[in-house]
Amino acid sequence: MADKPYISVLVPVLNEQESLPELQKRLYDTLEAIGKPYEIIYINDGSTDRTGEMLEDFHARDGSVKVIEFNRNYGQHMALFAGFEYAKGDMVITIDADLQNPPEEIPKLVQKIAEGYEVVGTYRKDRKDSVFRRLPSFIVNKITSKLVGVKLRDYGCMLRAYSRNIVDYMNMCPESSSFIPALANTFAKRIVEIEVAHEERKKGTSKYSPFRLLRLNFDLMTNFSLLPIQFIGVLGVVIAVLGFLFAILLFVRRLVIGPEVEGTFTLFAILFFFIGIQIFALGIIGEYIGRIYQEVRRRPRFIVKRELM
Repeated sequence: MADKPYISVLVPVLNEQESLPELQKRLYDTLEAIGKPYEIIYINDGSTDRTGEMLEDFHARDGSVKVIEFNRNYGQHMALFAGFEYAKGDMVITIDADLQNPPEEIPKLVQKIAEGYEVVGTYRKDRKDSVFRRLPSFIVNKITSKLVGVKLRDYGCMLRAYSRNIVDYMNMCPESSSFIPALANTFAKRIVEIEVAHEERKKGTSKYSPFRLLRLNFDLMTNFSLLPIQFIGVLGVVIAVLGFLFAILLFVRRLVIGPEVEGTFTLFAILFFFIGIQIFALGIIGEYIGRIYQEVRRRPRFIVKRELM
């Protein structure tokens, strides 16, 4: 292997001991067939099973394998940010460890980067996930396309490729939370999306719970747009106008018909609606303030416990 790799493959790992042996073999066979210098960087994101021991064994047997181990779990995107900092390749490819995206698809991405594209996204052909996974992904795709201004079919597929300059740009971003596919697309000029195969997860369990997907949506909204808080401002104006008009209506009705007592529950319903809007608005504003608080503390995004390079 040459000192400087042409391809860097980043694999965030969290408790994937069942998938790792097959993943490593398929990655090795695929990258060897490409015939270019490469490195495989596993980021151990706080695994509690035998994942750490297995990665250490991969490194001992294959010099192209490198390992970054966190002191605890920081999440998939923080693992990839760590990988970006250590990757030396002219192109960087990210892939999940669950084998749902076949490593054999990597040459397609390498070819597109070689053609001059800066970001290569992928969309999953005949996706094997349940409707409970596909629906949140559909919502994330729509939101991301609107916020970033780049319409892609599948922002949730982690099998992606980035040119060296895009990785360098992302390494300059110090924010404590971000959504990497959207961040990369804000810097890239030439973006392409290609179709890749998708397989059903056969080993291990998914690490993306509904709560994590919700956090991902908040990351998207608060890191890439002021639209939510601007929407709250416009909504406040609209409600204020409607409230004023309703007050005029009640005043005119009182002059024409007289006072009423039978409309108590209607007024309660209106009151509860306004209170709900206020709580929602405070939640959005609090989300922005909380993220500002996270940034000004300047705590490290992650802590690397051990490196095997």
